[in-house]
Amino acid sequence: MKDFLSTELYAGRTIGDFLSLEFLASILGSLLAAMLVLFVGFMIAGWVARRIKGLSEQHARLDATLFDFLANIARYVIIGLSFLIVLNTFGIETTSLVAVIGAAGLAIGLALQGTLSNVAAGVMLIFFRPIKLGDFVIINGEMGTVKSINLNYTELASIGNYQIIIPNSEVWGNTITNFSVYDMRQAEWKWGVAYSADLALAEQVIRDTITSDPRFVADPPPTILVDGLNDSSVDFLVRAWVPRTDFFGYWKDMNRDVKIALEAAGIEIPFPNRTLHIVNGG
Repeated sequence: MKDFLSTELYAGRTIGDFLSLEFLASILGSLLAAMLVLFVGFMIAGWVARRIKGLSEQHARLDATLFDFLANIARYVIIGLSFLIVLNTFGIETTSLVAVIGAAGLAIGLALQGTLSNVAAGVMLIFFRPIKLGDFVIINGEMGTVKSINLNYTELASIGNYQIIIPNSEVWGNTITNFSVYDMRQAEWKWGVAYSADLALAEQVIRDTITSDPRFVADPPPTILVDGLNDSSVDFLVRAWVPRTDFFGYWKDMNRDVKIALEAAGIEIPFPNRTLHIVNGG
């Protein structure tokens, strides 16, 4: 097919030649070829993107965020190649165009260093996956559930269900505490009893209370030991394993249940107090 923008096509032609059916047919043919290439390119790009996204749907253990990212990259690459083919069809030299685009990209990159650092961090988060959708995390001091991981930012939903937006550079560059990675978690408490209390009885009451709950996991066994002698109390350090999904409910319930059980057993739970002596000067 002749390129209607090529110099050979225009050389020696008059206005009448440009209006001839042959020339118009050449232009129409090039336009139709360009439209066909773009149509096929967009169709292939959409099909490839859907196929890549479908991989995550077929395997529940695979992270959908990674495949969404790869699908978008594949779609843009195919569409870009389609436009290059169209430009070649019209006789436009794409080598110099690519060089111009590269230079412009460098200038834009220097002007948008902060944004590009977020994009680079987003790529690292998507590929290495230290966090995934649905994870309960603490990032840069913010606690919440991961709702989305984009190229520029990560979105959390707080415990109170308000939106938290964190730039990806602050996510990747800070410590991430992820509570959702392991199936089991260890709950920890410190309970104090009076110095006059029977420590063996207090330990037994605490053990019976935390182990009688159906959410308690017996293996590994719980830890119950005297951790400190404070001014007004003997403190027990208690640790017990519980499924991750039951952690918060179990931890809070035991604070209440152990207090009730200790009081029912006649074991005093002291609180700090201060005695003030007033001396009257004669």
